[in-house]
Amino acid sequence: MNSQSPTVLISGGSIAGPALAWALRRAGFAPTLLERAPSMRVAGQNLDIRTTGRAVIEQMGLTEAVLKQNTGERGTRFLDHTGRSYAEFPVEAGRDGSTAEMEILRGDLSRLLLDLTENEIPHRYGDHVTAVEQSPEGVEVTLASGGTERYDLMVIAEGRRSRTRTLVFGDDVVWRDLGEYVAYGTIDRTDDDDDWWHWMTSTNSRMIALRPDNKGTSRANLAFFAPDLGLESIGFEAQMHVLRAHFADAGWKTARILDGFEAYPQEFYLERFARVTMPSWSRGRVVALGDAAWGSGPTGMGTSLALAGAYVLAGELGESYAGSGPAAAFAGYERVMRPWADKVQNFPPGIPRLMFPKSRAGLKVLKAVHRVAASPRVRHLAEQKLVSRPSPLPHLPDYPALRAE
Repeated sequence: MNSQSPTVLISGGSIAGPALAWALRRAGFAPTLLERAPSMRVAGQNLDIRTTGRAVIEQMGLTEAVLKQNTGERGTRFLDHTGRSYAEFPVEAGRDGSTAEMEILRGDLSRLLLDLTENEIPHRYGDHVTAVEQSPEGVEVTLASGGTERYDLMVIAEGRRSRTRTLVFGDDVVWRDLGEYVAYGTIDRTDDDDDWWHWMTSTNSRMIALRPDNKGTSRANLAFFAPDLGLESIGFEAQMHVLRAHFADAGWKTARILDGFEAYPQEFYLERFARVTMPSWSRGRVVALGDAAWGSGPTGMGTSLALAGAYVLAGELGESYAGSGPAAAFAGYERVMRPWADKVQNFPPGIPRLMFPKSRAGLKVLKAVHRVAASPRVRHLAEQKLVSRPSPLPHLPDYPALRAE
């Protein structure tokens, strides 16, 4: 890398940001990775890597490492309120169903991606951008730690609720509230836990789930439909009070999950799902990537989109930046990625609301649907339509600078 390499500030150090840092470094750029958290985020739930996302992992040379970090999840079992399984979707070699063949914890994947550039580019934690000024020649950012810095380009690779994105795109971000809160956490594993993803739907539009990990613990989440109450910002103790009240009569292992959340508050987080759309993913010399550009609900494709998006963005910049500047590269990135992102964001009719019935009658219908979908003749089609829908981007574009060595 020579001293004239274009400089890029990447704001966001979870999945999309580190993947982009690796790809930009190979494409001849000088990225800097900036993360608001004080250190690498080690918490997080199970992630699926599917379709084109797997192709990016292969290009990175991480396939074996990711498979070694597999959570060991054997499939999904739907349970009634007593914990009895009434429908199951087992993992099948060579197929991605409700559980992807390549399943890994968010913290493990983030660490693998960060390791690719740890000694090659700056990784800076505990700071964030508070102001952005652009000119035809570059981007000047003001940091919370004080001072300003100048870069040739800036990439916002943060979450759906990105505050940095607001600084640049403002009201161009369109939100569609999906009506769903999800609380996540890590709890102690017990002798009666196994290696299946257990999913129990209860009345009043509630869901309780337990998933295995490879750390000797279990990952849990509680989901429910409710009006937007601003629960993300009321603090941990208040959030727990709301969850205990809302799930008091849900049954199964709900009390144990809530106790586990309180035992490990550092592993807990609660979010509200909304679909993010933007008329353009770029403005001047700043571009959005991953959930900051196209975030939605629990599709099972978010990680694969983030990986592919990072790869395509770096590839397009590598091919056209030197001759045409960022505009042509950003347009190429959006031309390739937007059809895929749009398809993933557009849930089948009634999803996710139909997955969370309010009444006992609705729950009975949902169970019947699960049983039919789990039957051998129907299972593959059901998983394809509702979980791992075919991608309109079946192959990565070929960027010579990013080819596997």
